[in-house]
Amino acid sequence: QLQLVESGGGLVQAGGSLRLSCAASGRIFGINFMAWYRQAPGKQRDLVATIDNAGTTTYGDSVKGRFTISRDNAKSTVYLQMNSLKPEDTAVYFCSMTMLLRTYWGQGTQVTVSS
Repeated sequence: QLQLVESGGGLVQAGGSLRLSCAASGRIFGINFMAWYRQAPGKQRDLVATIDNAGTTTYGDSVKGRFTISRDNAKSTVYLQMNSLKPEDTAVYFCSMTMLLRTYWGQGTQVTVSS
């Protein structure tokens, strides 16, 4: 079982930056896949970025070149550095981690970008 807690969300002006963190706790046996998703009001949850245990990353087209996902395995934490934020980035951001073929989710953190 994993418990995930996100932090770092908030209100920022367009063009600004935020860094999200998601820390796992519980009985950890090696987390092989970490990801960030986001969900805007009235819309489906979309994949933002992923990172596997080799450090290989993927990004959604809308965030390429602006967002960077990273992980600290010693801390069981995944990060999302978000730069050049746009109003359309406004959403609740969720982290997920996969361990032993089971995916766990955080509770979400709100990111609001004002124009």
